[in-house]
Amino acid sequence: MSAAERLVLQRSAFPSGVPQLWCPILTHFKAARVPDSDRIAEHLAKLSPFVKGILVPGSTGEGWEMDDGDVRRLLDIVLPAADAVGVRVLLGILKTDVKQVLTALDVVKDFCQHPAVVGVTVCPSRGAELSQVEIADGLRAVLSRKLATALYQLPQVTQNEMSPETVAMLAAEFPNFILFKDTSGLDKVAQSGLDFGGVNLVRGSEQGGYAKWTRAAGGPYDGFLLSTANVLAPELSRVLQMLDSGDKFGADTLSNELEQLVQSMFTIVGGFEVGNAFANANKLLYHLRTFGSGALRHPTPILYSGASLPLDFVEKGLKVVSPVAGFVRNRTD
Repeated sequence: MSAAERLVLQRSAFPSGVPQLWCPILTHFKAARVPDSDRIAEHLAKLSPFVKGILVPGSTGEGWEMDDGDVRRLLDIVLPAADAVGVRVLLGILKTDVKQVLTALDVVKDFCQHPAVVGVTVCPSRGAELSQVEIADGLRAVLSRKLATALYQLPQVTQNEMSPETVAMLAAEFPNFILFKDTSGLDKVAQSGLDFGGVNLVRGSEQGGYAKWTRAAGGPYDGFLLSTANVLAPELSRVLQMLDSGDKFGADTLSNELEQLVQSMFTIVGGFEVGNAFANANKLLYHLRTFGSGALRHPTPILYSGASLPLDFVEKGLKVVSPVAGFVRNRTD
């Protein structure tokens, strides 16, 4: 019955269908640990025509650095803004072990009743030494809370991976397991061919392009949950539309341009010791798209710590944004 019950949950949360394009939304700050509510609302309004589901906070939103108070303050800003533009929200519970996750679920339980919220997102406990039995038992404790839940494969942080068999087993046991995100770049779960009982599979890796991964292109995924959708949502949405209409050549061409641009941004921020690459690369990209050729005249983006991205990142970024036609607007304000 898990698959049928899961479908009921998915249809209730997403009457128009589970979104193909999701985004772990950036957190805009005006000072250290102080979210900029106006810019967050503006960002959501710009995303909403293309992105109907967001993760808050994700790694890209600097969620691993936030304490529970930071998360509550951020959700107080994001949830009404998301609801106003018709965007659904997965609450990111980014903690390193199951006890912390269960405590955090108590912290956000009131937010789970908000009309914009469709569930929570959790990772396995951290530890390269953890067996699949230990990983599964930890996730069972979370799934047993019966909240609609997305499981997040993030070995860059957890130092381990859920095996395809573990994911399939949890899908069979828990109808409230509705979505699986894989950021590993290895795609072992999606490519395993196992039956996940209707769990929606979304790819979170920026490696390996975009056009070949969805079911419309013969790939194993239902959609994407991408950090770069913060900025490239119109282009990524266009890739999906072209694939759905059978224009594989157009989708491949645009996908290749996007991949080159994205890899350039990650190369520019690589080695920067403040924050994380997902947040930093996308804040740089967002700054370039917002201010175009005038980007050097504006303060660079602020990170959770209060530090700002270096100005030379902007200088380097301006030299590589041209591959995507129309990416840089000729703004001088």
